Amino acid sequence: MSSASWEWLSVYREPLLGGAQVLLILLLAWLLQFLLARGLGRLAARYPQLPAGLLLPLRGGLRWLIIGSALMLVLERLGVSAQVLWAALSGFVAVAAVAFFAIWSVLSNMFCALLIFVLTPFRIGDCVEVIESADKPGVRGRVVDINLFYTTLEDLSGDAPGTWVQVPNSLFFQKAVRRWRNGELPAPRKLEI
Repeated sequence: MSSASWEWLSVYREPLLGGAQVLLILLLAWLLQFLLARGLGRLAARYPQLPAGLLLPLRGGLRWLIIGSALMLVLERLGVSAQVLWAALSGFVAVAAVAFFAIWSVLSNMFCALLIFVLTPFRIGDCVEVIESADKPGVRGRVVDINLFYTTLEDLSGDAPGTWVQVPNSLFFQKAVRRWRNGELPAPRKLEI
């Protein structure tokens, strides 16, 4: 063979070498994951007193650690700097954390609305009271509407009867709640001193 027929090898040597390294990294990651899963399976069989709730998260955590490490190595072989990846990942996590805390109350009220619809601790027409503490009266009224963010109560107390009060749905799961099914509040009791 002439030297011209081997020239393609010098042109494609680096991409072929990089591709082989990527394949080797992926193969080693798969093999390591397989061996760890098999070892944890044997460990569980040898020690049956180990709780399954311990081994399952351990296996999942190790799997994601191996996948993440292999991904970082593959991206490094493709020319992406680990520092750039780390900066991008930490920036994304910081923005996600700020966004999560910013909308936490909205998500909490929406989730609590879902729980109210599914568990039905009260229905439209019921009279409820959110109990603040033993010495302070809470919000009392007849449930007029339940939506994703608020439960609307018609105030039946002596302060402003007939007005509507919007109570955040999450408050019904943070405080104690009294409920009367027939839609009528009992007559207020007078304290005798």
